[in-house]
Order: sequence, then structure tokens, then C-alpha cells
Amino acid sequence: MRRTKQIDINRALALAGTFSFLCSCSKASLLPFLTLYFRQLGLSPAMTGVVVGTQHSITLLWSPLSALLCRHYNKRRVVIGCSLVLSALIALLLLVVPPTDVSGSLFCNTSDLGVEPNDSLAEELRVTMAGPRSWTTVHLKAPVSRPSRTNVSVTRSEASPRQNVAKEEPASSRNTSVLLSSVTIPTRTSSVLHSSINSSVEPLRRKRSEVISSKPEEKKQDSLDFLSSLKEMDVHTQLFFLLMFLVSAWEFVAAPLEWAVDDGLFEYLDFADAADRHSSRELWGLLGGACGVGVSGLLVSKLSCVLAAETPRSAAHFYTYAGLAGVALPAAVYHPLYLNRKRQRAGGLVKAVQLVQGSPRALLCALTVLLVGVAGSAVDNFLLWQMQEVGGSELHMGLTLSLGLLSQAAFPLFAGWVSKILSPGRVLVVGAASLGLQCFYYSFLWGPWAALPAQVLSCFSKGALWWAVRVHCEDLAVPGAERSVRRVYKSVALHLGSGVGSFTGGFAAQRFGVTWLFRGVAVGLMAWCVCLPVLQWRAPHQRRINYSRLLAADGSDAIDSESEQERDWLDKAMEDDRSNNNSRRTSH
Repeated sequence: MRRTKQIDINRALALAGTFSFLCSCSKASLLPFLTLYFRQLGLSPAMTGVVVGTQHSITLLWSPLSALLCRHYNKRRVVIGCSLVLSALIALLLLVVPPTDVSGSLFCNTSDLGVEPNDSLAEELRVTMAGPRSWTTVHLKAPVSRPSRTNVSVTRSEASPRQNVAKEEPASSRNTSVLLSSVTIPTRTSSVLHSSINSSVEPLRRKRSEVISSKPEEKKQDSLDFLSSLKEMDVHTQLFFLLMFLVSAWEFVAAPLEWAVDDGLFEYLDFADAADRHSSRELWGLLGGACGVGVSGLLVSKLSCVLAAETPRSAAHFYTYAGLAGVALPAAVYHPLYLNRKRQRAGGLVKAVQLVQGSPRALLCALTVLLVGVAGSAVDNFLLWQMQEVGGSELHMGLTLSLGLLSQAAFPLFAGWVSKILSPGRVLVVGAASLGLQCFYYSFLWGPWAALPAQVLSCFSKGALWWAVRVHCEDLAVPGAERSVRRVYKSVALHLGSGVGSFTGGFAAQRFGVTWLFRGVAVGLMAWCVCLPVLQWRAPHQRRINYSRLLAADGSDAIDSESEQERDWLDKAMEDDRSNNNSRRTSH
């Protein structure tokens, strides 16, 4: 007789919490700083928004499909391991991409450049967003004296387009550009590649003009025309398409990880009748994210400007991401997973979407979550840009984001107090209004530490909002579909809303600036917070019978109620019989 394997719930939860902590720590060490790295490479806000929006779109479409394939072929553990390894390797490939400009690629301070404060070279680092052609420009104040030519290591063929224009500028700006080329450490510039590409295009054109017209040769000529058109692109456009390809491949291998782990753990705990303890994984994820973003920011801020030859210190984020992914790999081998093929999937995504569509209040909640996702993408993509404008370093950025995650994780401590005062619908309004206040505050940053107080509002903007969404899911869903309805809301906020917000926010930041982007987002959220209570009051309130509570009740209660009804009927019949007998006796 086959013995049933004993399941240790505490051990399974400890392994799942460790894996969630390591994965969240790995992601937080890189993903919040990714848009800042794109800026250093030379991407404009619009290009950055398109790249990040494409990343969220791939996750939105590929995550449910990959989860279905993993369940069908029972390859969850293989997918988890491959996702960790391949995502780390592709992330390291982003370090091979060369920046488009030498001056805006490192963002070093005076101490990082090796310039003493007492030297005659008095510098002032200023990062501006002047227009579509100069997204990251560094201006140095230098003395009038021109340094010797021996210090200048940039030749005419290796000069960037901005240095070629220096002939038409006044003497002071020429001295500045020469000093910049002598001070900055040489990096891999794409101007050399661009000039070599342009020089290689001319022989191809002459060769194609001499080819005799024929059908196979015409096809070859068309392909050469297409390749030459790609080579003739601007350097920023080439960088954009290269990053788009790498980020898409990265997200394609990283997206199946979360759903595969979550499905396997839930079915494992559900098989052991401990599915109510599945939510502890989210808390460990928030704590891991706070630890990862804070430690990585502190680590990078303590490094020198350049780690090695031609390697900026921002590469430490990628190495930290890959290292933590490797540390999480042994935990993935022992992660509790289970595949219950006999379990009825009453909570499919299609049924969850139908439940949300059938309730007006659920639609209002989904629309609120969508707008919060749009606003949150503006904060995630461009808050570090705004902090960098006021002189913030990776230390300020890491501690600021870490405080926001810690405050979000602390909301369960106030959940009982909030539930007694406000209904879940009112909590949605408070959460959206808190995020609007945060965005409005971010538009007035005046120093590196100025963003730190606003992160305390994350306890109510994100923590309270997701608590209200969880309550809505419990009231709306049928038994077994609560987790699927919650996934619908998370997909709407974290991927659909963030994708739309990244596309639109990038073009808005390029057209109006990051400051006005935050103010516009704040005004939009505040306007929705005014309309949401009115719409909730007009929407019909549909109460559903909570069958899970009825099923959880003791069966003896039902038996007792039936026996009480039978006893009441019998007592009534006996009383009627006694009254009839008494009336007969009196008549006789």
C-alpha cells in the first residue's frame, strides 16, 4: 500500500518565502534603475517610454499563456530554473550596448572624476532636459587657458557630433569641450561605429548599381537596400531598436517566472488545506524589494565612477541582479510545487473577467486600478530622472524607494483600524488621492532628500488600495475564483495600466517635461477621486451569497436546525390535539 507523503507546511512556507525574498531582491536591485540607465545611454523620454511599455505588453500577453503551457506539460520547475538563468544572461548583455554620448554616460561627481576642489578647474555638473536633441548634457565651467594638446586624446575621426560643432562655438565653449575630453575617461562611443557604418554604405551602393537586373538579383538588391537603410539610421534610432530587441527577449524569458511559482505554491498549499496562508508570499516579496533597492543603491553610490576600463559603475546593478538570481537558483530546486490535475479550475481568467464585467462596482474598481497603474508608471519611469535633476545620487534613490516599499508592507498593521472607519469603496478613493498627492509633491522636488517624506504615503496609496481590491475580490468572486479575480486586477494595473502609462508618459515627458508630467497625472487622479464617490453611489449594489462561508459552517448546525423545525411542528400539532381534546371534554 502506497504511503501518503507527509507535508510540512511551515517548511514549505519558509522555502517559498526565501525564494520570493531573493527574487524580489534581485528584481529591485535593477528594474527601478533601468530607465535611469537608458537615459545614460542616450535614449529620449519617448523612446524610454516605448521600451518600458513594450516590456509590460509582453508580460500582459505572455504570462497567462506560459502559465497554461506549464500546467499542461507539467514543466514548472524547469521553466523557473530556465527563467532565472536566461534572464540573468540577457540582462548582462545590456552592458554591451555602447552609449551614444561620452559626456552624458557616466554622471560622475567631482570626486569621481579625480578633480580636487582646490584645483583651478572649478566644475559644475548640471543635467538638463532642454529638448529632443540634448536629453543629457553636461556643462563644465573651465578657465580660459587652453590645455596642452598632449592631454587631448580625441581625434577628428573619433569625435562625437557635438564635438564636431565646437568649431562654430566661442572660445570658452571650445575650452570646455577640450577639458571634458581630457577629464572624462574614454568610453565606448557609438560615433566611431556610426562613421564606419556610413563609410561602408558607399561601396554597397556602387556595387548594387553595377548589378545586372534579374529576378534573384533583384531580391538580393532589395535586401541590401533594406540593410543599408538600417545602417543609415541615426545613432539614437539604432540604440533604440537594439534595446527594444534585448528588453523584449529579456521579458520573454522572465515573464513566466511569477505565475509558475504562484500557481505551484497555491496548489501545494491547497492540497494540504492551507491555502489561506498563501498571502504571506506577498509580504516577503515587499521586504525583499525594499532590501534589494536600498542595498544596491548604497553599493553603487560607494563605488568609484568607473569600475574598470570602459565600465561605468551603473553596471553594478546588472551584476547584482545576476548574482542574486544565481543565489535564488538553489532555492528554486526545493521550492514547493504541486500539480493537481483533478482540481476543478472554477476560477479561470475568462470567468473572472466575466465576473468583473457583470458588476458595475467591480468595473469602477477596475477603472480606478487602471488609472492608478497609469500614474504609477510615470512615477516608476521618471521619478529617478527628477531626483537626478536636483542632484540626487543612487544612495538617495535607493533609500527613497526602499522606504516606499516598507511603508506599503506596513499597511496590514492599520487594516483593522481602517476597515472600521472606511468602506472598501472609500479606501479606493483614499488610495488614488494619496498617489495623486505624491505625484504633485514630486513635481516640486528641491533637493536629493526631498522625495523621502512623500514615500510614507505609499502606505495608503498602494497598500490601502490593494487591500480594498482584495476585499472587492472576496465579495465578488465565487468559491475558487478569488485568486483569478485578483489576478485580473493586478494585470490591469501592473501591466495594462503601466504599459499605457509608459507609452503616453514618455511622449508627455518629451513634450512638456517630467515636472508637468507629474502635475498632469496628479490633476487627473484628483479629478477621478471627485467623480468616483458619485459613481459608486449611483451604481447598484449587488450582494452575492458567500457560499464559502456556508460551506465552512458545521454540518451539525444544519442538522440541529432541521430537528428544531421538526420539533416545532410536532409541538404545534400536539398543542392543537390537546386543545381539541379539552373542547370535547367540556362539551360532554
